[in-house]
Amino acid sequence: MIMKILGYLLSSLFLALAMAVIATPASAQATRTWVSGVGDDANPCSRTAPCKTFAGAISKTAAGGEINCIDPGGFGTVTITKSITIACEDVEAGVLNAGVNGVIVNALATDVVVLRDLDIDSTPASPGLNGVRFLVGAALFVEDCVIRDNTGAAPNGMGINFAPSVAAELYVNNTTITGNNDGIHVQPTGTGSAKVTIENSSIENNNLAGVKADGTGSTGGINISVVNSNVSGNTNSGISLFNSAGGAAIITMVDRVLAANNGANGGLRADGPSTTLRVGNSTISGNTTGTAINNGGVINSYGNNEINGNTSDGPNPPVIPLH
Repeated sequence: MIMKILGYLLSSLFLALAMAVIATPASAQATRTWVSGVGDDANPCSRTAPCKTFAGAISKTAAGGEINCIDPGGFGTVTITKSITIACEDVEAGVLNAGVNGVIVNALATDVVVLRDLDIDSTPASPGLNGVRFLVGAALFVEDCVIRDNTGAAPNGMGINFAPSVAAELYVNNTTITGNNDGIHVQPTGTGSAKVTIENSSIENNNLAGVKADGTGSTGGINISVVNSNVSGNTNSGISLFNSAGGAAIITMVDRVLAANNGANGGLRADGPSTTLRVGNSTISGNTTGTAINNGGVINSYGNNEINGNTSDGPNPPVIPLH
């Protein structure tokens, strides 16, 4: 009897130890982790023993968790494969992406990613591919960030390269995007679709377009709203919609936007079938072309815009009523 009891106790102890070993990886992931300019990725990424890089911290952060910055530093590039928030309010959180992507989002179709208060940039000698490259996820929030100097060769060179293969949403708020080829480039793939909201942001002095939507190569549709923002000084165009026959429909709303000093393709451009841009309460001035409407594209005005002072104001957009 004693031997049976002893055997039972030993079996129970072995089972408990085995379960503890199996559970260790999950329990090691914290809901909040920390990085510091003087941290070490060998650390557990706690407040008192922070990691050095975002890449080091993300493996120790649970899905749906948050990475915060203790102090200023350069925290490196990172690939995100789960729901997570990287938030570095009140500190200088740098992501130097010379020759590579700054942040890649390649998560599950239900995952939500938040990037807040990051400075993502490269160097002229080794330009970044893309500041942020989005492939798969439910939604991406870019808030209070600076994204600059990503001029890698096509198909790269975007401040934000939003190319979802599923239905996905992009929210950009209070962000400066400058010195890239395209500031924000929206081009879903396959049956993927994109809903994009840009608010309170400056997308200026990019080498091609400030905001570009491209419906070729997808069938899911693109819907963009740009509100209370500045799309100026871009070499090609401020806001550009481009499509070919059979491409995804692109619908864009522009409200309280300054589109000034952009290049030959217009402050606002709709080029190709199924491209529709509606504009109200906005100023389009100082561009080589104010409004560019080509190949079946449509630009409509609510009749309360200022489209003057361009080298060519372009065709006067038909006025539609407010609803």
